[in-house]
Amino acid sequence: MAPNKKFSKEQIVDIAFEIARVEGIDSISIRKVAEKLGSSIAPIYVNFKNVDELINAVIKKIINLSQQLIEEQNTGDRFYDIGVASIKFAKKYNVLFTDLVLKRNSYIKSYGGEIDPIFINEMKKDSEFYNFTEEELKDILLKMKIFQAGLSVMVANNLLPEEFDQVKALELLKNNAKDIITAAHTYKKEL
Repeated sequence: MAPNKKFSKEQIVDIAFEIARVEGIDSISIRKVAEKLGSSIAPIYVNFKNVDELINAVIKKIINLSQQLIEEQNTGDRFYDIGVASIKFAKKYNVLFTDLVLKRNSYIKSYGGEIDPIFINEMKKDSEFYNFTEEELKDILLKMKIFQAGLSVMVANNLLPEEFDQVKALELLKNNAKDIITAAHTYKKEL
């Protein structure tokens, strides 16, 4: 009997990621990954207990990729950077974006739970947000996330008019963020 080929966890996750990128997360299977590796299923089971563990590793890769896209923006405007990264991710990885945002799953919810406190802390450092309570900051963040997610969905599914290129989408994103912040300040003054 020929010895089993050895593959690193990273190689296996990369193949599973490619399957998810093209066919969707639900298309990941141990057999399909083994087939793409030109291997039996044994090397995959050496590294992962089951397909769920493999899928969780792919989700971590996706989260790291989205974090990297955010960090690459680095304009100093965290909301803008997040929005730009989301639009770029939606355009480049539209199948994954659709899986994570439009399908019922636990992946995006757990991701939001990890990242929201980081964004709230970033907001607290910005002089534009000094006068807001933590609850008000959460409300502002939620409104921005709702708009950004909707715009990203439209980008991922090519639902924007043809003349509405990425530059116009980013301009709309920036203007909406200003509108949400201005409205929050106005509402606070009225109280």
